[in-house]
Amino acid sequence: MLTQSQPSQIPFPSIDFRADPTTRTVETGTGTVYQEQNWRQLAGGTPLADIAISRWTDLEAASRRVEATIPDDRYVIAIALRSTRLSLARGGRIIFDGVMPAGTLHVTGPSRQLSAHFRAPYDFLHFHVAADYIQSHRAPGQTDLGVDEASDLILLRDSLAEQLAKVLVGRGDEDHLFMLCVGQTLTAHICRRELSRTKVNALAKWRLRRVEDYVSTNFHRGIGLSDLAKAAGLSRMHFAAQFRAATGYRPREYLLHQRIEQAKSIMSNSDTPLAEVALTVGFSTQAHFSTVFKRMTDETPARWRSAHQG
Repeated sequence: MLTQSQPSQIPFPSIDFRADPTTRTVETGTGTVYQEQNWRQLAGGTPLADIAISRWTDLEAASRRVEATIPDDRYVIAIALRSTRLSLARGGRIIFDGVMPAGTLHVTGPSRQLSAHFRAPYDFLHFHVAADYIQSHRAPGQTDLGVDEASDLILLRDSLAEQLAKVLVGRGDEDHLFMLCVGQTLTAHICRRELSRTKVNALAKWRLRRVEDYVSTNFHRGIGLSDLAKAAGLSRMHFAAQFRAATGYRPREYLLHQRIEQAKSIMSNSDTPLAEVALTVGFSTQAHFSTVFKRMTDETPARWRSAHQG
């Protein structure tokens, strides 16, 4: 089973997709992305194809509580399109609480009852996949998707799922066959990932919090793998594997995201020269800072500041 980690202070950028406020009716098997009026629910009473896709979004909500029961013949695969803050619970037990970054993959099994408290704007794609369809794509000997009675499957970053969601939403919902192909690819990817992944224990939550605290205090200086491993109280080899199992990020990727988020905060609230911003958040040169910033946001620092300052 993949890990269920709960980082409470890790800021991540959103994929920055445009939300479509239009409400659509269900058309069985078309591949249309339906707008959810209720969390994880399609329009009632209509038979569904093997894979149906819906979107749950509110880019202004500050607080919202919702509940849902997954049908007994469906899995729901959720992909976060933007970073948000929420808690997920089942039977009064919290299974996730904190920042859920863009690109997070969350799989919920059939008949699960969930409640959620969204504490920031949110945007999710939901793939409602027939249990029989999942079963037909499992390899011999594979019994489940890592979703057991104790918890859902939550991975804080899945690069392929993130890219599939980005392509799907960016293309619009007119090419219905393409959308269904995306859903099929995502389902096959999850089945294959759970079968082939290396069995590595996730970094314990208390160790992860120590790493978060260390980075938030020292992001402006040079931080190496040894520093993070020491903060977690582990060897470099064990730390790197467990950190990635807990978050989906390599330690270096995590550091870069932290530095870029801090740079955004500085640029949106001051006129600090970009060269100084780069040094403040731990980059040795403005050129390196600009390269990493554009790779992560698709914008140069100057253009981002122009669009977001104030």
